[in-house]
Amino acid sequence: MRRLTLLSFCLLFLPCPFFGQASPWTNAINSAAREFGQQHYSEAEAQFVEARRQAETFGPFDHRLGTTLNNLAELYVREARYAEAEPLFRQALEIWEKAEDSATAAASRATVLNNLAALYEYQSRFNESEPLYLRCLALREKILGPEHPDVGSTLDNLGALYWEQGRIADAEPLYQRALFIKEKTLRADDPALAPALNNLAALYVREGKTAEGEPLLKRALAIRQAAFGPDHPDVGNSMNNLAALYSLEGRYAEAEPMYLHSLAITEKSLGPNHPDVASALNNLAELYRSEKKFSQAEPIYKRALEIREKALGPDHPDVAQSLDNLGGVLILKSKEINVDLLYLRALNIRRKVFGPESHQVVASLNDLGVAYAEEGKFPEAERTFSETMALLARKSKPDAPTLAIVYTNMSNLYQMEGKHRKAKKMAERAKAFQEQGESPS
Repeated sequence: MRRLTLLSFCLLFLPCPFFGQASPWTNAINSAAREFGQQHYSEAEAQFVEARRQAETFGPFDHRLGTTLNNLAELYVREARYAEAEPLFRQALEIWEKAEDSATAAASRATVLNNLAALYEYQSRFNESEPLYLRCLALREKILGPEHPDVGSTLDNLGALYWEQGRIADAEPLYQRALFIKEKTLRADDPALAPALNNLAALYVREGKTAEGEPLLKRALAIRQAAFGPDHPDVGNSMNNLAALYSLEGRYAEAEPMYLHSLAITEKSLGPNHPDVASALNNLAELYRSEKKFSQAEPIYKRALEIREKALGPDHPDVAQSLDNLGGVLILKSKEINVDLLYLRALNIRRKVFGPESHQVVASLNDLGVAYAEEGKFPEAERTFSETMALLARKSKPDAPTLAIVYTNMSNLYQMEGKHRKAKKMAERAKAFQEQGESPS
């Protein structure tokens, strides 16, 4: 299941005069913001481009140019035009870093730092994203205080970054603090609450606390429906996440129509080739796979993979996830020969993004071993499981639950080969690690 990451981006606004005729720049930037809010992205882009043309006449470091570049870049992020957004955010940041020292300039600089960090997070450029979030957080705490809603948004985004890296223990306190701040400072129906509710709910679901996660997801959905109407992409996002929870609980009859509705909203608002559409497709295919509807799942997985490769590039972790999922359904459907090549590509992506000894690589190696075993490639499976065990043995702290899984898979492999004595030995080790993982620390 792929959770749609909820990150907070911010438009910038400058105070406008209360008298006299508004300037062409003011008219263009206000019109662009209005069109953006109504999801008229083509119209918004045209107005942002006009505002940029007007702002460039004020000089290369004018605050109005910095504001315009940030907002145009945010539009490009919404449309998954990441390569076009990055230079605009960078130029905007340079402008605000050269601005005279004031609370307004510092707040604007923090906003652009947040947005550039979030862009890098979408691109899985985690090492570049984290220091920008930390700079943003320090700035916002200094100028706004520790309990301002913008501080909460930064905490949420930094938590989401740690989540994507698998650093769940680091993410949890940030999510909790973000929700505490926002519930303390915002109205109960403020849409800025929704990301904090969603992210903490996702953490509860990961811990198996679906009963605690469900009301948070429902609350986030209700807030967004009331604030944005039924057809906003953020509403589709919330519906997708709630449907994913239902699917995990086996409530397939409730999950499927919600997935389909979410997919329709996202396709309509963001277009058929947006990464959020791929995430919705992936989750729908996961539902069909859980229901053993493999022929329905396969083409949906393939479409999700195609969208992700085009929108995110060939080496993004979401592409690796799609490769794994497609390989899994092909094995279940037909035990297609060389399906392990999908798993090999996914493994290489994770090695590149997360590092050769990361827990993501450990999990990917285990999946590759299972694929080899399913295809009857027993020597390759044994070699892969052994490599997985070697990686786990090098960890400073034993990962008993993962070791239990890998030893169980090795035991099953030996059973398939008729090596019953070895299978029994592996099963005993798996049981020992399982008991170790269940015992209180």
